[in-house]
Amino acid sequence: MNFAKIFYFFFTVVVAICCVSAAPRWKGFKKIEKLGRHIRDGVVKAGPAVGVVGQASSIMG
Repeated sequence: MNFAKIFYFFFTVVVAICCVSAAPRWKGFKKIEKLGRHIRDGVVKAGPAVGVVGQASSIMG
């Protein structure tokens, strides 16, 4: 229950900061978004390779 209150408070503060037009823009969000895109693209590119390794290990074992 305590975690829910902390999460709700944090979420409310983030929404309030994002909605206020006088608040300075924080470029950290763009960096986090870019990092997420890189991780997603890496997972998509590694998907077929992981499948091949899984098939090879099932044949060997």
